[in-house]
Amino acid sequence: MPLAAAPAAMAQAAPAAPSPTTISYGPDVLQTLDFSPAVGARKAAPLVLFVHGGGWKRGDKANATGAYKTAHYTRLGYAFASVNYRLVPGATVEQQAQDIADALAALLRQADSLGIARGKVVLMGHSAGAQLVALVGTDPRYLRKAGLSYADVRGVIPIDGAAYDVPEQMKDGPGIMQKTYAQAFGTEPARQRALSPTVQAAAPNAPAFLLLHVQRPDGVRQAHELEAALRKAGTPVERQGFDGHGLRGHMQINRDLGEPAYPATGAVDKWLAQVLR
Repeated sequence: MPLAAAPAAMAQAAPAAPSPTTISYGPDVLQTLDFSPAVGARKAAPLVLFVHGGGWKRGDKANATGAYKTAHYTRLGYAFASVNYRLVPGATVEQQAQDIADALAALLRQADSLGIARGKVVLMGHSAGAQLVALVGTDPRYLRKAGLSYADVRGVIPIDGAAYDVPEQMKDGPGIMQKTYAQAFGTEPARQRALSPTVQAAAPNAPAFLLLHVQRPDGVRQAHELEAALRKAGTPVERQGFDGHGLRGHMQINRDLGEPAYPATGAVDKWLAQVLR
């Protein structure tokens, strides 16, 4: 099905995005998010909620979105939030996924005052953040515990993630990452499967997925397998690959997303326009 056309030149004409507001969604110092309203919005706006990467053990909401995302999406008429979450080893991946759901719940409790359109939310994450948003989008327990459901989410955009199938990733992934995977996911097969979006992809799931990846072999394989699992479940899913190899390509797709000339920007804009219309 062809993607709908994206909003045209809004990003060129709109004023600069305002400085974000920091909101706490839990007692831990890392349970905070930065929220930016849609620029010039006259009614409640859809929300793009971004989750940073960093191997589940590092990263920060302030510097992991790249230079373009906040201004780009808010100028297109979306509210934008960048989420911090508790980090391994002080927290588990299960707690990190719950942090994402709890952060969304905190925003939606303030939806009227923040100008967020309920039911029009897209979860977006890069690297480890891609695994986390994919997990929240395939295992309903995290949203349910936060008092939400998949009715509150329109779609999920995992960006160049891996560990969608944790046991396979730990056999197949780059050797330099194996200690990171073991620290995050442990050695217990049942826990690894429970934290694998591909394994959890039987319905119910979030209503739609857009899987983005560069040409890292393990990331490509993992994205293909997650796509197949979602299709088997009857979940609408699109997958798009872009130029880029190794760590450089992995970082570029996150750093440059939102820059008008970068190819993934247009792909995401069109998909957002379709699912959030």
